[in-house]
Amino acid sequence: MTALSSSIMQAVDLLSTLFVFALGCGALALLIVFVLDRRQTRDAILRNYPVIGHLRYIFSNLGEFFRQYFFAMDRDELPFNRAERNWVERASKDSDSTVAFGSTKYIRESGTPIFVNCPYPTLDDDVEPTPPFVIGPDSPYPYLARSFFNISGMSFGALSGPAVLALSKGARMAGCWMNTGEGGLSSYHLDGGADIIFQIGTAKYGVRHSDGTLNEDRLREVADLPQVKMFEIKLSQGAKPGKGGILPGVKVTPEIAGIRGIPIGEDSISPNRHPEINSNDELLDFIERVKTITRKPVGVKAVLGAYGWLEDLMAKVLARGAGPDFFTLDSGDGGTGAAPMALMDNVGLPIRESLPLVRDIIKNHGLAERIPIIASGKLTTPADVAWALCAGATFVNSARGFMFALGCIQSLKCNKNTCPTGVTTHDKRLQKGLDPADKAVRVANYCRNLRRDVEVIAHSCGVSHPRRLKRFHVRIVFPDGVSRPLSELYPTDDPADANAAAARRRA
Repeated sequence: MTALSSSIMQAVDLLSTLFVFALGCGALALLIVFVLDRRQTRDAILRNYPVIGHLRYIFSNLGEFFRQYFFAMDRDELPFNRAERNWVERASKDSDSTVAFGSTKYIRESGTPIFVNCPYPTLDDDVEPTPPFVIGPDSPYPYLARSFFNISGMSFGALSGPAVLALSKGARMAGCWMNTGEGGLSSYHLDGGADIIFQIGTAKYGVRHSDGTLNEDRLREVADLPQVKMFEIKLSQGAKPGKGGILPGVKVTPEIAGIRGIPIGEDSISPNRHPEINSNDELLDFIERVKTITRKPVGVKAVLGAYGWLEDLMAKVLARGAGPDFFTLDSGDGGTGAAPMALMDNVGLPIRESLPLVRDIIKNHGLAERIPIIASGKLTTPADVAWALCAGATFVNSARGFMFALGCIQSLKCNKNTCPTGVTTHDKRLQKGLDPADKAVRVANYCRNLRRDVEVIAHSCGVSHPRRLKRFHVRIVFPDGVSRPLSELYPTDDPADANAAAARRRA
């Protein structure tokens, strides 16, 4: 018994030693992972949440298998489903964009666009580079816009400084522009080197007097900066038409307050419209005022609800011989950092309905070449952008697509100061997860790869570059499951388009 007891005790001691050794090795391994996660700059989640952040990716990979049996598929999430977010992530990382087995997209769902492939698609030898477009050709300083896909308005304040810097650097690398949003112009915008579109919101942040009126001297200073290429007067925003911008006081830091010209730590609430603009005549007067001061192209941004005012505006533009140099159309399903749910869920036409309407109104007044349309609002994938070009957009802006490229994981914390990836927070600890140099590359990759895939769609449709896409190149699925050409839903009076559509049907 003594020998047996001794053997047992020895075995217990050995097991205890092995357990302690294994525990020590495990702790050492976790420490090494912790240090490596903290030192790397590619992934904000792992940098901000070392070790435990790996669980997100483990569960994401396991989810692919569990969803086959228990949970929703990749196309069922809102506002952006997993398939859309994964495409942006792969594009931003410049990784393989191919998929296997078959599409998971519900191609029979009402509203789905289906592009009409040509039996004789464009050969690589016949491909043409997408031509640039001159905005404001009559302006003293017109803008030669080279990219049909650009960064939409996101304010410094709603976004963090590192996020704005990464976007600006990425935009410069990709050759696209960057809209400031209504929060004014910061050093982060300028230091990145991007072409800048300065947005004049209803509060005139960055170009305002203390009473909220336009500060012409400050506006002139901004216009003198060579990086600032155009100015955009925001009338309304898709996520909150009829309501001004909302930046919670917790995000109004001294730096942001200084740029905007507002008190520190107080909620930043913009007026629901420009106080000095209450009619189309006053709008045109304000546009001319800004043009005179800046000597650069000036446009307007609005979400469409009622559209009789737009008919009247175009008629007045013809009568005056002057007006906006571009029209940015936002969508009723656009996004923002903070907005009342009553507006976000229920007000404003979605881009799928409003874009063809606006295009026809502008074109019917003979102003299509003079006033290009910039479409904005939940357009993040190649199919979204190609549809918009078919429907009549000259350019497409995206905000949330570029946020995903920065590393956004759709945690829906934009109105807090707790964004886990550092994109929309001013918490310095959380901002450390977002390395501007690394994320700038991802921003540029996303922009380039999206443009490339839009070109792939265009070539499949038989045209040499995306600007040649027309309405007859895309069909829209109806509730009965049958698709109809967009050119039949929104007929065009252009004989060339009609003849081309007829030829396509015969083919």
